[in-house]
Amino acid sequence: MSTTLGPPRFDFDNSYARDLEGFYAAWEPVPVAEPQLVRLNRELADELGLDADTLTTPAGVAVLAGNAVPEGASPLAQAYAGHQFGGFSPQLGDGRAVLLGEVVDRAGRRRDLALKGSGRTPFSRGGDGRAALGPVLREYLLGEAMAALGIPTTRALAAVRTGEAVQRDETLPGAVLTRVAASHVRVGTFQFFAARQQWDKVGQLAEYVIERHYPDLAGRDDRYLGLLAAVSERQAALVASWMGVGFIHGVMNTDNMTISGETIDYGPCAFLEAYDPATVFSSIDHGGRYAYGNQPAIAQWNLARFAETLVPLMGDDQDAAIALATEELHRFAERYQAHRLAVFGAKLGLRAPGADGDEALIDDYLELLGRQRVDFTLGFRTLARAVDGDDAELAVVFGDGSPDGLADWLARWRLRLGPAPDVEAMNRANPWYLARNHLVEQALSAAVERDDLGPFDRLLAAVRSPWDERPGDEDLTRPAPAEVTAGYRTFCGT
Repeated sequence: MSTTLGPPRFDFDNSYARDLEGFYAAWEPVPVAEPQLVRLNRELADELGLDADTLTTPAGVAVLAGNAVPEGASPLAQAYAGHQFGGFSPQLGDGRAVLLGEVVDRAGRRRDLALKGSGRTPFSRGGDGRAALGPVLREYLLGEAMAALGIPTTRALAAVRTGEAVQRDETLPGAVLTRVAASHVRVGTFQFFAARQQWDKVGQLAEYVIERHYPDLAGRDDRYLGLLAAVSERQAALVASWMGVGFIHGVMNTDNMTISGETIDYGPCAFLEAYDPATVFSSIDHGGRYAYGNQPAIAQWNLARFAETLVPLMGDDQDAAIALATEELHRFAERYQAHRLAVFGAKLGLRAPGADGDEALIDDYLELLGRQRVDFTLGFRTLARAVDGDDAELAVVFGDGSPDGLADWLARWRLRLGPAPDVEAMNRANPWYLARNHLVEQALSAAVERDDLGPFDRLLAAVRSPWDERPGDEDLTRPAPAEVTAGYRTFCGT
């Protein structure tokens, strides 16, 4: 006896469309020729309270491709501005994305459902509004990798082929990504209205964000200053977590900094291999503005731009408001250092990091990694093997001869660890598997060029369990040859 599945049901409650009229253009996705489901994130569907089976039906795929608007949706393209590589663009907006609406998940969290690559919108600025299959699968893979690492991130619910080609430097198969986010409100959303001196709208947006993301601030006299502090805290924690896994975002423009504190936009991102704070992979970051080691300072710079939109809301005495906002911005460094100490202290296995000498212990180990060009991930993961004095595996990772100072550092470290160090806790802070750059490229090439999703699925399975060693997957832990990494470049592909 078979059961016929009906169309997918989404219990939408669309607060952005309802409460922020004038902050978007009502807009429907543009249908595609031949939608075909590539991958569905069943675990995320269940988390959202959706029936995954209905999403695999023709009616479900039609929704995921943008060919059908589900009941209860309020599709729209959001308006926002942004500083891109330091230069201000007063109008950006969703040029190839449509927010379908919001659902409240099984944990009671409000989540956006948006289509990326769903066609031109009023904000497309001459673009085609479409996305290619490779970048869509890249965002799917990287979002799942970051989520498994415990790093706040947008995630992909589905990837769908469109049956149409997109033209970039070459002709590529088209695709649509269904992206899930705590919200898509960015620093650039505030900047859009601040640039137009529409302070009533900036205030309206601030109240909306407070209610949605920071309800403890609601009604407080100092709530706008409190909003700056709360966003600063989340960004400090987020960037520290990036630094702890060697993640390089690659395009930290203000339109890519979420107010919720989630990682968004996986275009030119990459992971460190040989440790070097100056590492840049993005093809468009010619000056190294968004290099690995610059990310904390750029986050603070972006927060300063956010503060500029809030100061006019903070009372009639603007000089006093500027002083308060400036003081709050200066606290970012302290916040970031606290989160960095917690992240890297855990990576070294330190209990209650913060003792005298702990920051020096962290910095000195990073200096040793950099001096020897040691792989960042393996340099920390194999350290746990050396807890009891067996340095053999660590010596292999360090390569030809241990650098001056490593033996002394290991002695200091073991003394700080004390008796009965928690090796399992260290392993839970140091991933074994990452979406290594060359592995990502191999997986995407196989999918796009040969219609072979085997490498993609294998890598996805590994990065979804990043802490646990898997027999037969040892090749997924190895860095690329140095010459491959030296020539590696990432692109804003979607």
